[in-house]
Amino acid sequence: MAVYRDLDMLEHTLNSEAFDAEYDPDDGVDHSGIYRCIGCGREIVAEEARKFPPQNHHVHTVRQGRVRWKMIVYAVHAPQ
Repeated sequence: MAVYRDLDMLEHTLNSEAFDAEYDPDDGVDHSGIYRCIGCGREIVAEEARKFPPQNHHVHTVRQGRVRWKMIVYAVHAPQ
């Protein structure tokens, strides 16, 4: 589970569809952020315009099912 120290650094939202999408290994990353594997709970940082780790990134049991990723923290890029 992602952990944070300063609540002031996070913003709560109920309106972003980015949190609803699920991704397979090697899919392109649409939004930078922290993603959790739905089957086992492992978390990764994924960068926009890159790819999610390959299927062999980590191993699941049959019960955990296939590896698939879901965003839990959306990284908003500050304007430059």
